[in-house]
Amino acid sequence: MAEGPITVLDGTHLRDIDLTPPFSDSVLTGAHLLDLADSTASSSLFGIPLPETLKSSALNIIGLHDIVAFRRSELTSQRASQILKDYVSAIADILRDDPLLVSILDGNTLRIFLDDEDDFAMLAETLFTDLDTEDKGKIKKSEIKNALVHMGVETGVPPLSEYPLLSDILQKHEVESSTELGQAQYAEVLQAVLQELADALAKKPYVFIQNIKITNGAQVKKLLTDEKQFNDVIEKLWQWQGTHKEENGVTTLQKIRNYFEKEWKELGLPPPTETNEAIVLLYDEIFADIAKEKCDSISDKNQLEKLAKEILEIFVEQLEASPVYYDICGAQMSKVATV
Repeated sequence: MAEGPITVLDGTHLRDIDLTPPFSDSVLTGAHLLDLADSTASSSLFGIPLPETLKSSALNIIGLHDIVAFRRSELTSQRASQILKDYVSAIADILRDDPLLVSILDGNTLRIFLDDEDDFAMLAETLFTDLDTEDKGKIKKSEIKNALVHMGVETGVPPLSEYPLLSDILQKHEVESSTELGQAQYAEVLQAVLQELADALAKKPYVFIQNIKITNGAQVKKLLTDEKQFNDVIEKLWQWQGTHKEENGVTTLQKIRNYFEKEWKELGLPPPTETNEAIVLLYDEIFADIAKEKCDSISDKNQLEKLAKEILEIFVEQLEASPVYYDICGAQMSKVATV
């Protein structure tokens, strides 16, 4: 579910930061260095904690496999400085190929409603009607909390359980009260709560990682430039095609598509799903265009390699121009414009 304004973290934010270590020439431990590196990277990524999988991958890239031993080790200033730069650079490279998508709630979405009298009146009326389940024309003041839940992060309201300042604001306005409010009174309290929330978010935005992935062609491009990895893919494709050679009426091109859809993750392609018309259309268009030129069956491995490479290069062009976003939790995926 794509909620709130989405920002793509593709490593760009990390490539411009100052990585001059703020320590003296004294020896420091690996634990101190990693804490410093994580803090430096996190602060440049809107303060979000770095996912453990991201940190582990970056450490493996720079050759730090025994983290327990490294955290106990002592490093010279020069060595620490180099590891800091390599580690942050590795994180940036990972994000380039596999970006994180985050939503930043900074109060601006709320102000859109608050600054327009008609929009806010409509919002308040809709919420009041939804909460007035008994159709009495009055609801308890405590229902303000449920109103915020109804609004959700898509309108700029962070989850109550994850944003303590919101609890403080609600307590200040005594929303636990069982006092009943008419629509006008309810709207007045809601407006005051949202105004304070917007001010609080402006000072300290709420940032969270979306359960969404983006396929922008970077992983496919990386595969194409890695000769060993690409050759491994072609070998698997060749063997896979051989095991399906007895399938009557199935062209070589269709077999390649079947393999690509089966191994989409390894190839860096968007996940095929019948529920996502945009992704299905992407596959259909690419293979249809290829079919216009490549109609003959292929029995030579070199020809297969050439065709597979051509198809993957087209995927790169299409995905760079229009990245595909998809819900990693299995919700309906969607193809949207680049942020």
